[in-house]
Amino acid sequence: MNTKNIRIEDYDYPLADERIAKFPLSKRDESKLLCYRHGEVDEHLFRDLPELLHEGSLLVFNNTKVIQARLHFRKATGALIEVFLLEPAAPKEYEQMFVSKGHCSWFCIVGNLKKWKGETLRMNVDLGDEQCTLTAKRGEQYHTSHWVDFAWDNPNVTFAEILDAVGELPIPPYLKRDTQESDKTTYQTVYSKIKGSVAAPTAGLHFTEEVLSQLKEKGFNMEELTLHVGAGTFKPVKSETINDHEMHSEHFAVKKSTILSLLRHTGHVVAVGTTSVRTLESLYYLGTMLIRHEGVGEISWHVPQWIPYETDDNITVQEALNALVDYMACHEMDVLHASTQIIIAPGYKYKVVNNLITNFHQPKSTLLLLVSAFVNGDWHRIYDYALSHDFRFLSYGDSSLLIP
Repeated sequence: MNTKNIRIEDYDYPLADERIAKFPLSKRDESKLLCYRHGEVDEHLFRDLPELLHEGSLLVFNNTKVIQARLHFRKATGALIEVFLLEPAAPKEYEQMFVSKGHCSWFCIVGNLKKWKGETLRMNVDLGDEQCTLTAKRGEQYHTSHWVDFAWDNPNVTFAEILDAVGELPIPPYLKRDTQESDKTTYQTVYSKIKGSVAAPTAGLHFTEEVLSQLKEKGFNMEELTLHVGAGTFKPVKSETINDHEMHSEHFAVKKSTILSLLRHTGHVVAVGTTSVRTLESLYYLGTMLIRHEGVGEISWHVPQWIPYETDDNITVQEALNALVDYMACHEMDVLHASTQIIIAPGYKYKVVNNLITNFHQPKSTLLLLVSAFVNGDWHRIYDYALSHDFRFLSYGDSSLLIP
């Protein structure tokens, strides 16, 4: 199969608006769980998950936290300008960005751009004990985003505190509703820790402390990684074939101890969500790049979109992951920071991930392509069952456990 020639039309299905869950269930783990095991489909509740997994499996979670990325500035004329934070520009590191004091810069999508002629926007920020004025200046355009410089006149206040005070949580556009106070809790996983995403890793929204406790009691191993989900996750495929679709880049961080755990659990790795999949599979290609570039200087810690389809895969998972561990040990690195643009579509051979927990994705999306690749093209059976058995779809909807 020539993956680049895949027609996105072949990954369409009828999704009526009423099938899209506008709000989550009051109890996260009472959502429905479709179990696809070796081609057979049956139905459970999410809280049954510990009974359905292979004994001794390793579950890998994305611990990213969604930030309140929408800022609304009101001009003197009354025009409302929305500044949507996409990715840190200066400082570039997320951790440094959120503790910035006085000024910082982001790549942003600007709403009502025509009304922002280039003047400095201002907003008063009330933080209880502290106040400040936040300003925004628009800089150069980069693709569909703009460089925006932010400044504020209180040296005691961090940018994270400003976002918490005046930012709005960016719920998915297909929910077709305003963000509500409840979303601040329900649109975060219970294990979210590291701020940086503009969309939640939604497969994780079903986990409760009770389910996590049961998994521990049953002896399952658990690891966390961080991939900051970008707005590109909602980017539709507009080209006829995926060859002309440019995947978005996302930054991730993985501890050396997590890679060692993956090596110990080869063959029994459960990815919680497609963001975990993208990270775990990208580790394999970073390892192969290290092996192939040995002695030729530093590699770029970035996984290009088409690398899986342009290189042979005669390097084993163990060899690739060991190469990463050896490099990190040699360079005294506890955490690997990298980025990935990988596209996973039919024709892709999974290297690291053996089971997948994921929600039901939009028609004609790259995430549906990823699922199809995972179940060897059998996605219709899964989605037909979900549609005919009243499953709820997309971010706040039900989920599936896929065991090819």
